[in-house]
Amino acid sequence: TGAGDVNNFASGSFGHLGRGGKMSAGSGGKKKPSKAERLRMQREEEERRLFEEQQARLQAEREEAERRERERIEREKTERLEAKDQERRGLELAELSVLEENFLIAFQWKADFRASAKWNHYMACDGSPDPTVPREINTFISLWKEDKNNDIQIVMEKGKKVLELIQKLEFSILDAPYEELTSDDVAQYQETIQKLQALLHQKYNEAIEQLLKEASSYAESESGNMEVVIKDANVTLCVWANLKKNPKFRTQIFRDEERNPTNAFELPRPLTICDIGVRILHTHYDHLSPLESFPREPPKLDIPRGGPPLIVTTETMEGDGDHKSVEETSLESQHTPSTDVVKTHLSTVFLKETKNTAVDEIPAEVHERRSMIFHSVSRAQLSALAFPEIGEGPPSEEPVVDLHQFMPVGGVYHFDALKLPPQAKHIKGWTMVEVLDTGLETYPYSAVCEESEDTSLYLVGLTVNLLDSVIFFEEPLIGRWDPEGLMWPTGH
Repeated sequence: TGAGDVNNFASGSFGHLGRGGKMSAGSGGKKKPSKAERLRMQREEEERRLFEEQQARLQAEREEAERRERERIEREKTERLEAKDQERRGLELAELSVLEENFLIAFQWKADFRASAKWNHYMACDGSPDPTVPREINTFISLWKEDKNNDIQIVMEKGKKVLELIQKLEFSILDAPYEELTSDDVAQYQETIQKLQALLHQKYNEAIEQLLKEASSYAESESGNMEVVIKDANVTLCVWANLKKNPKFRTQIFRDEERNPTNAFELPRPLTICDIGVRILHTHYDHLSPLESFPREPPKLDIPRGGPPLIVTTETMEGDGDHKSVEETSLESQHTPSTDVVKTHLSTVFLKETKNTAVDEIPAEVHERRSMIFHSVSRAQLSALAFPEIGEGPPSEEPVVDLHQFMPVGGVYHFDALKLPPQAKHIKGWTMVEVLDTGLETYPYSAVCEESEDTSLYLVGLTVNLLDSVIFFEEPLIGRWDPEGLMWPTGH
């Protein structure tokens, strides 16, 4: 073959000459559909579209039915909860009504009791002052302050009367409603309490000074030192005087009339040769802690007259077309111009899907009763509802007792080392004594020792007996009074 044949073979032939010398398409060409086929295809397409629309409609109907079923179940659940809530509220309102009536009965009883106490005090005519009357209580304080009779038995007997007066003032402050006792009266009562407390402590100091001046007449036969124990319902007083200055007698155990041990102490050797006296005064009351403070005015209470606040359960309120949220409605029903308002929800009303829902107003009798309760709130009830936060107050370097959470249990122990006043001397039938106007003085002592020495040999040991009337379920927390910071540190 020649080169042209090769080329023709390589290029190939894709057609052939038919009749008439024209080229015709091969078997790979697409044939146009006929009219019947086009109609059939259109019909199938329409049927498929109708079927899809029907399936979509059925799906939408099923979803709508499921949604309605869910809404029905949720509505029934809500109605059951509302019914239970209404029933619970009915019981609570009935209980609240009983409590309100009992509160007013108790309030009237306490008012009658206060009036009866005043009348009984007036009719007693026993010379005891009325602590709420400034003229009477100031006269009582002045007369006792000028009284020079410092016999310990008389002081302890009169101390009972002072404690009763303090208790009456504290009861008046806590029990009287704000309407009856103003803040100025409370300030005056607390000032009187502080004066009585200071006077009582001063009288005990003067009586103990008198005892120490007569220490030689109370000397024990065994040790030659003074030992006195005086006890009553409110105070236990233990006094010891180092008359012989014998280092052998370093430990002293005080015993009551039944020879039961009360308190004890142990002196370091340097103090056993000094003119000192030891006083252990156990008071069953606390006159050191600051007095409780109260707000000058009671909280302002908003007592609604036009009905209780509304809480709407639907998302919109029908009637005027305004859309309001639940929070907006609740705030509007509680709004008052004062910023110190204690908001009280007297009841809750659920509004159904109605255009106008009437709310019954609070009856005048109920409103008057609640208003009387609000205005009869006492400072004791208010202090019981106040919970100051932990750590309130100035920070301290060492742990202190929080008086908002704790109270003294078992009383307060006053332990002092005192300077022994000059003792009386008997010369030729005369009793001579040096009189000093310094009063009762504490003996200055600081435990100073070398590094190699045992510090316990220079410390004063103290042993106290706790009251039998107090039960301790755990180890008592001991606080030492800080007169400068006016607090009870617990660190040692």
